[in-house]
Amino acid sequence: MACTPSVASMRSLRTAFCPNAAACWLHDCWAPYWKLDNALHALCNAHLLRELVYAQEVTGQDWPTAMSELLLNAQRLSAAAQQQGRPFDAPAIAAFITVYNDIVSQGEQLNPFQIKPDGKAGRCKQSDAHNLLRRFRLHADAILRFIADPSVPFTNNIAERAVRMPKVKQKISGCFRTTAGADNFCVIRSCLDTLRKQGHSMLEVLRRALTGDPIMPAA
Repeated sequence: MACTPSVASMRSLRTAFCPNAAACWLHDCWAPYWKLDNALHALCNAHLLRELVYAQEVTGQDWPTAMSELLLNAQRLSAAAQQQGRPFDAPAIAAFITVYNDIVSQGEQLNPFQIKPDGKAGRCKQSDAHNLLRRFRLHADAILRFIADPSVPFTNNIAERAVRMPKVKQKISGCFRTTAGADNFCVIRSCLDTLRKQGHSMLEVLRRALTGDPIMPAA
């Protein structure tokens, strides 16, 4: 059975890793994540880019393409600035925010809030484009956090790739037969993924492990 971490467990994990400082959660805007207290939030722009492509295909409007280009250009320029040791200054960040707000305003004019006709009960269903624009409006700080804070990645793809293999194992086998087997699998996957990120060859890592001389991940 798939196990989705609760808000309490995620809060405990955050406390274990950074007990004295606020964390920054980079996520896909799943509602429970926003309930984490004493934490900054950043939204995964890879998720948003996919939704922008869909919005453009459905509506045929220009603002999704403009927003995609803004985010990708900001990522490229931010990475270049970091390599040169010159993160964006306040005027540069303000310029991105101005263009961002202009694009959102353009989209809102084309996809206004729908009001339910008189006599109808309940809420009026909004279009996918309107709901996406609402997210861009409400969570602008979280979406653009990567340009203001060089330590915040543009996407959470690295984290998602790290947990993909356990999900593949779960889908193929249905479950882990024992808790010890699940623990061992997670330890092995964690070590392999950490060593890969630290630049080691996976073939050499496996060869050393099988010969009894494993490479230990750096702290």
